[in-house]
Amino acid sequence: MKFKSFKTLSLAGLTLLCGCSQQPEKPFTEVLRQALETATPGDVIEIPAGTFNFKRSLILNTDNVTLKGAGMDQSILSFKGQVIGAEGLSVNASNFLIEDLAIEDTIGDALKVNEGDNITIRRVRTEWTNGPDTDNGAYGIYPVQTTNVLLEGNVAIGASDAGIYVGQSRQVIVRNNRAEYNVAGIEVENTIGADVYNNIANNNTGGILVFNMPSIPQRGYGTRVFDNDIHSNNTENFAIPGTAVSGVPTGSGVMINSNDQVEIFNNRITNNNTANIVISSYFSANYAGQREIAAEFDPYPEQIMIYGNSFEGGGTAPGLDYLTQLRNALYGEQGEFPDILWDGIVNPEKDGETPVICVDNGDAQLLSIDAGNEFANAGVDMAQHACTVPKLQPIELAGI
Repeated sequence: MKFKSFKTLSLAGLTLLCGCSQQPEKPFTEVLRQALETATPGDVIEIPAGTFNFKRSLILNTDNVTLKGAGMDQSILSFKGQVIGAEGLSVNASNFLIEDLAIEDTIGDALKVNEGDNITIRRVRTEWTNGPDTDNGAYGIYPVQTTNVLLEGNVAIGASDAGIYVGQSRQVIVRNNRAEYNVAGIEVENTIGADVYNNIANNNTGGILVFNMPSIPQRGYGTRVFDNDIHSNNTENFAIPGTAVSGVPTGSGVMINSNDQVEIFNNRITNNNTANIVISSYFSANYAGQREIAAEFDPYPEQIMIYGNSFEGGGTAPGLDYLTQLRNALYGEQGEFPDILWDGIVNPEKDGETPVICVDNGDAQLLSIDAGNEFANAGVDMAQHACTVPKLQPIELAGI
């Protein structure tokens, strides 16, 4: 990104390369609000070290703006006393870069970027400092309906939906982030073309989710999940009842729902109590039959490729009652599910012409629970998963 002007925001007020030392009449929180609302393309707004308390949302609607702090543990925007607004920072702009600051304790979403192109969110921490709680905001980092998106080096803690969420977007890279104590650590939803790698997802309800929601017109596909550490995602689900993620079983490492062309490879996935990988159709979701269905929606996951992952532990304490009963019936009360759990529901109109799940992962096993037939034929048959699908190409971001 290139900037035509340079605006520095500090505790001494707004300075346009003038070296002014006059103390501002307004508190810093109002100075920042004014800088965002009156920003012009090319502005670089710097936030100094300190904790700054806001009572209402911040809004930016100008393209080509950079917002940067002194570090995610140094420049802290606290919304613990927020009384107005749905988000901490709401951005509706393109060519936006935000880095090196924290957004804490918002009523709703911490950082939402809506309908923008060329978005970079780097080394931003979003956190609800009281720990997991249903009353926390839904999303930490939340780009939606965006294109050409880079999320890197961020930390997301305590979201009651997803810590890092990318929805209805195209060409996305999510790398080198840490998500913990959220319901969903990292979620890619109804997005076309995403690479999710070198992240740490631990102590969430579900580590990394790749979903398609039925009511959204854009059908997502083409996500690679690789080289991540996904472990101990066993935090009790604290989502608002009735939301999509409220049905995520506690103890899900990677979870795929109604999404196609997903590669899961070279990850380290350990000690997720329901299963290290869970794959399901719309018909197993807690919202099945309760939402409108878009014309392009495909309820069946297909062309899922799993290979080269390292698994350890997991499957010992399924997060839903019916799964516990099934585990007990198949493996005994002290037994454990295999590393990969699938609801077994396939498109009856395709009759096997499209590979559903291909597994080439050493001795890892996949259990089909045959949910469509009341679990009558639940079992492991690795021969039907000895298939291949074309590998996806890496995501390349232009101009970032």
